[in-house]
Amino acid sequence: MELKWLLCVTLLALGILAAQAHDMDEDNDADDVVDIEDDLDDGIEEVEESKSETSSPPPAPKVTYRPPVPTGEVYFAESFDKGTLDGWILSRAKKDDTDDEIAKYDGKWEVQDMKETKLPGDKGLVMVTRAKHHAISSKLSKPFVFDTKPLIIQYEVNFQNGIECGGAYVKLLSKTPELNLDQFHDKTPYTIMFGPDKCGEDYKLHFIFRHKNPKTGKYEEKHAKRPDADLKTYFTDKKTHLYTLVLNPDNSFEILVDQTVVNSGNLLNDMSPPVNPPREIEDPNDQKPEDWDERPKIPDPDAVKPDDWDEDAPAKIADENAVKPEGWLDDEPEYVADPDAEKPEDWDEDMDGEWEAPQIANPKCETAPGCGTWQRPMIDNPNYKGKWKPPMIDNVNYQGIWKPRKIPNPDFFEDLEPFKMTPFSAVGLELWSMTSDIFFDNFIICTERAVADDWASDGWGLKKAADGAAEPGVVGQMMAAAEERPWLWVVYILTVALPVFLVVLFCCSGKKQPSAAEYKKTDAPQPDVMDDEKEEEKDKGEKEEEEEEEDTNEEKLGSDADLGSASQEEEEEEEEEDRKPASEEEETVNRSPRNRKPRKD
Repeated sequence: MELKWLLCVTLLALGILAAQAHDMDEDNDADDVVDIEDDLDDGIEEVEESKSETSSPPPAPKVTYRPPVPTGEVYFAESFDKGTLDGWILSRAKKDDTDDEIAKYDGKWEVQDMKETKLPGDKGLVMVTRAKHHAISSKLSKPFVFDTKPLIIQYEVNFQNGIECGGAYVKLLSKTPELNLDQFHDKTPYTIMFGPDKCGEDYKLHFIFRHKNPKTGKYEEKHAKRPDADLKTYFTDKKTHLYTLVLNPDNSFEILVDQTVVNSGNLLNDMSPPVNPPREIEDPNDQKPEDWDERPKIPDPDAVKPDDWDEDAPAKIADENAVKPEGWLDDEPEYVADPDAEKPEDWDEDMDGEWEAPQIANPKCETAPGCGTWQRPMIDNPNYKGKWKPPMIDNVNYQGIWKPRKIPNPDFFEDLEPFKMTPFSAVGLELWSMTSDIFFDNFIICTERAVADDWASDGWGLKKAADGAAEPGVVGQMMAAAEERPWLWVVYILTVALPVFLVVLFCCSGKKQPSAAEYKKTDAPQPDVMDDEKEEEKDKGEKEEEEEEEDTNEEKLGSDADLGSASQEEEEEEEEEDRKPASEEEETVNRSPRNRKPRKD
C-alpha cells in the first residue's frame, strides 16, 4: 500500500513541476520587455550557452552533392549545375488575342539554389516572377523518333512557395520546319505535354499527346484518364518531387511520381477522346416518322367516368364536430400596436408617411386559448376524389424510342500504333502561374529505364537522402516539441509512468492472508493444519477399507476349506468386526478440531 501512495505522490510531483516549468516559460516571455541589468544578462547568457551546448543534438550526417552524369545514351540531360542558362532560349513572342500589357512572355527565369536546400551546389531552373507569361526552351541533342524503343521523360519540380494557380508541365515540341524557339508560345505545335497543373482545388497531372488523323491530316489532343491517386500532397508539401512518363511501343504508358506508379493505361483504350473513331455513326439526315408512337402507355379509350364521381368536391372541409374552446377572446385581436414604441425624431411624414407603431403579440392572448374570430379547423374531405382520369393501359401501337439509323462513319480510320507520334526536337516550358519561385531540375529524355533510374538516384535521390538526414528522429522531434510546449512533459511522463504504475499495482495488490499470530490469538486451526488433518483422516479411512477387504477374503477362503466350523464362532467374529468400526468412528470424532476443548491459558 505504501508503494502505491509513493507512486501517486511521485506522478503528482512530476506534473506540478512540469506545470511550473510552463508557467516560468510564460513569465520569462512576458518579462522580455523589461530592462535587466547587464551583469544579470551576462549570467543568463552564459547559462543558456552552456545549456544549449549540452542539449544540442549531434550534427546530422552530411550528404555530399555531385552533379548527375548520364550512364547511357540520352537525347537530353540538364542539371543546371553550371549555374547558367547556356543552351536555353528565352521566348520573345506575344500571345494572340490578349492585351498587349500581358501578352508578352516577359516572365523571368534564373538558375538558383533551392531556398531551403540541404545540398549546397545543387542548382536548378527557377521561374522567378508571378502573374506573367513564361516561356523557355532548349534543343535536344538529336530529334526523338518513335519507332521500336520506349520514350522516357523525367524531371523534378518543387513548389517552394506552394501553388495557388499555375502549372509546371513540360512540352515536347514537334519537329517542324517552322519551329523557332525564339518565338515559342502557347500555339507552338507540340507532341506531348506532361506534368503537374493546379488551379483552385483541382489537382492535375497531365499527359496529353497530339494525334494526327490519317484521313484529314488534322491534329487532335488526346488526354489520359485522371489518376485515382490523391495528388494534393505533391503540390502542398514544398518538397522536391520526381515526375516520370514512360511510353512503350506496345502503346502502354505509365506515369510515376517519386518512382511510384500513380497512373497507367493504353493509348488505344484509356485516352479521351479515343484515338480511333467509331465504325458507325448516327445518320444526321435521318428523321423520325410523324406516325411513330413512342408511348408505352395510353389512356383507356373505353373507360367512362362513374356517375357518382364529384370533381367539384373540395379536398378540405370544416370539421363540424369541432367546438370553440372556453375562454376564447373573440373581441381581442392577435396583434396590437406596441404601446412603448415612439416615433423617431427624424421621421418626416411628408417623406415617410404617417407613422404607425410596430405590431406586437397581444399580451391578453398569452393566457387565453386564442384571440380573434374563431373558425372551425379544416379536415380531409372523405368524399374528395379529384379530377377523373381514365386508367392507363398498354399501347398496342407502341414502337419504342426512336433512334436515327446507323451508317458507316465516313471519317473512320483505325490506327493500331498511336505510339508512333510526330517526332520532336526540343523541350520547352510555357507557363503562367500566380505563384513565384517554382523550381525545376534534372531533366532527362532517354529510352532506357535503367539510365533514367540512375539519373534519378544521383539527383532526386540525393535530395531525398539529404532531407532525411536533416530531419530529427522521433525522440528529437518530441524533445523539440516539449521545449516549445513544456506542458508536453506531463503527457510524456504519464505515457511512460502510467503503464509502469498499473503493472506494479496489479502485481502487488494480492489478497492479504491472516498471519499466524491472528490464529494463535483465537486458537483457531490454521488452513494448513486443517488440510493436513483432512488428508490424514482420508488416508486412514482408505487403510481401514483395505483391511476389511482382506478380512472378508480370508473368511471366504476359510469357509471354503472348513465347511463344518461352528456358527457361534462366526457370530462372535461378526460382532467384533461391527464393534471395531464403531470404536474407530468415535475416536475420529473425538480427535476432530471442533470437539477439541479450548486450552486454558
